[in-house]
Amino acid sequence: MLEQDMTRDAEALLGGRADQAGPTRRTALKAALGAGYAAAAAPLMAQTAIRTPSDGLTVGEVMIDVAGFKMPAYRAAPAGKTGLPVVLVLSEIFGVHEYIADTARRFAKAGYLAIAPELFVRQGDAQGYGEMAKLIAEVISQVPDAQVMGDLDATVKWAAANGGDTSKLGITGFCWGGRQVWLYSAHNPAVKAGVAWYGRLVGQQNALTPKNPVDVAGQLHGPVLGLYGAADTGIPLDTVDKMKSALAGGSAAAKASTFVVYPDAPHAFHADYRPSFRKEPAEDGWKRALAWFKQHGVA
Repeated sequence: MLEQDMTRDAEALLGGRADQAGPTRRTALKAALGAGYAAAAAPLMAQTAIRTPSDGLTVGEVMIDVAGFKMPAYRAAPAGKTGLPVVLVLSEIFGVHEYIADTARRFAKAGYLAIAPELFVRQGDAQGYGEMAKLIAEVISQVPDAQVMGDLDATVKWAAANGGDTSKLGITGFCWGGRQVWLYSAHNPAVKAGVAWYGRLVGQQNALTPKNPVDVAGQLHGPVLGLYGAADTGIPLDTVDKMKSALAGGSAAAKASTFVVYPDAPHAFHADYRPSFRKEPAEDGWKRALAWFKQHGVA
C-alpha cells in the first residue's frame, strides 16, 4: 500500500511534484529538517494532517555532537524558558519530517523541551526514498541499535546543556521509534518513563539488532506505556502477551509498565497524515501519554 505512487494530496503536502523525490528532492528535504513529508509515506491525507503553530515556541533544527559527528535534530520548546522537562521524540522509518516535528511542537505546547534526532542520517536520507522496500533495505535495516543508543545519549546531554532538566526525562516513539523506546528505557537509568506507540516487540536477532524489547523487558529503568492496535497486522497480539509476561518478572519499572490495545486500530493509528490514522485512539493515546509522563515524574 505504501509503495504506490504519490497522490495529489502527497504532492500538496510535499510542496512539489511527487515524481521529484529523487536525489535533488532529497537534498532539499535534508536542508529543512521537519519540513515536508517523507516520500515513501504516500498516499498522504492532507485533510487530516494536524498543524500545530509555533507561536510562543522556540523551534527548528539544531546540531548535536556525537563523538565529533554532527547529528541534526528538530527542537521545540516554550520560548525563553529553562529547566524544562525533556521528551525525546523518535520517528517512524521515515525520519524527522513534518509529522514528527509537529508532534514535538505538541509536546512543547504542553511545556516540554522536545527533541527529535535524525537517527538515520549516517545511513542515508529516509525522507527522500519513494519506495518503501528500498528505504528499509538500504537505510533502516543498516542502523545498529548501539548507534541509536549512543545518539540518544548525546541528545540527552545536549538537552541538559540547552534548557532541559534531564532529571525529568521521558521518551516516546512511533513504529520503529516505538521499538527503540523499550530499548532505551532499559539502556539509560535516567529515563523516568516511556511511551511506545506500536513498536515491534520481537524479531530476528543479528549483529545490528542483537536484542529485541522482549529480551530487555525485565531491565527497564523507567516504566513504559505501550499503545498498540488490535488490528495491527504487523504486531500480533500474542507478541504483546509475551511482552507482558516478560515485564511481570522484571524490575519495578517493568512491573509498572502497561499496555493499552485499541480494538479496531491498525498500525500507525496516530499518524494523522496517513490513511491509517484513527482519530479517537490517537487522541486517547495522546492524553494517556501526557498523563503517564506526569504520573512518573517527567512533567
